[in-house]
Amino acid sequence: MDKSSQSYRNRLLELLHPLDFRRLRPHLQPVVLEYRKSLYEANKPIKSVYFPINGVASLVNAMADGSSTEVGTIGNEGIVGLPLILGDRLAPTSVYIQVPGTGLRLGADILTAELERSSRTRLVMLHYAHAFFNQVAQSAACNQFHNIEQRCCRWLLMTHDRVQSDRFLLTQDFLGMMLGVRRTSVTEVARQLKHRKLIEYSRGRVTVLSRTGLERRACECYAVSKKEFDRLLGRPLGLRANTP
Repeated sequence: MDKSSQSYRNRLLELLHPLDFRRLRPHLQPVVLEYRKSLYEANKPIKSVYFPINGVASLVNAMADGSSTEVGTIGNEGIVGLPLILGDRLAPTSVYIQVPGTGLRLGADILTAELERSSRTRLVMLHYAHAFFNQVAQSAACNQFHNIEQRCCRWLLMTHDRVQSDRFLLTQDFLGMMLGVRRTSVTEVARQLKHRKLIEYSRGRVTVLSRTGLERRACECYAVSKKEFDRLLGRPLGLRANTP
């Protein structure tokens, strides 16, 4: 089987050995990942995992007072359901879709059995878990040291990679959650990026006009995360070459 076409464009599935992928393929169910769709809830058993093809899932941590914050995102470079890879079925975070798209759903029991059966599959998934947690750590440092525009350009680039399209839904509320800033700050940054003709932004939809321009204005965290993913997972086979 040609590994470059076996996965429907999810980076982790592309990395599986063809024999391992063949066992999973009959169980992979195409799903539409609608905006705000819940994939699993905090402290409840995870029944399915998801391999996004396009779109972005958001890991959200809720506080005791009811407020919440986004602590990580997953696109077509990964899997929604990391606790299963680490031997658990519960997570303190909820996951829902912030940028709509499509994906593949797999039963939790099937993935668990495959992880026990195949050391090759287990290693791929553990490498992704390592890369994901490194990305979360990089984001924490990024929020501390880089300005809003730099961080906004980074997230736009990451979303651009994941959806494989120049135009996508990205609400100001979501951008504000990712950046840890008020909506008014997001509005101002979007206005500046529009003025520089790097993006168009209207009614929650972004159109990337100049990827090169966004890369110039982003902080180094985008390239750092990309390098770490490539180190642990290798270069993407069928995805956009600069997927982080």
